[in-house]
Amino acid sequence: MTHIELSLSPLEPIAVDPLHSWSVPVSSAEESCLVIDAAGVIVAASSSWVRLLSVEHHTELAGRDVREVLCLIDFTAAGNELGEAEREQIPPLLALTSKRPARGLLRVRGPQDTPSRTLDAVATPLWQAGQVVGSLSFFAAV
Repeated sequence: MTHIELSLSPLEPIAVDPLHSWSVPVSSAEESCLVIDAAGVIVAASSSWVRLLSVEHHTELAGRDVREVLCLIDFTAAGNELGEAEREQIPPLLALTSKRPARGLLRVRGPQDTPSRTLDAVATPLWQAGQVVGSLSFFAAV
């Protein structure tokens, strides 16, 4: 009779970098999405996100702070730029600080001759070893 011996060893957790893991699918996604690191620096952006926001110099987005890329404005007719404290409350950044999913509307001024846009944004924090290391966000025009 054949004898089969089976032994189980404890599984070692595989160290996965969520920023790297998400950067590849986000870069090629058809959805408007963005990955930022814990400092708010863009790791990856989909081409549809770039088109949605009419972002200039889209080839140079990676490595730039999302607060510098987006010209965030208020919801008044004047469309005044948001102050620093208000900019920190947009969903991609709020997911970092609150360590929870975040959703909200934001208004963005595009480059010259481009109308401002109102966007619905939903973001979730990305975790590694119990720490928030970034956020993954999806955007839709309203």
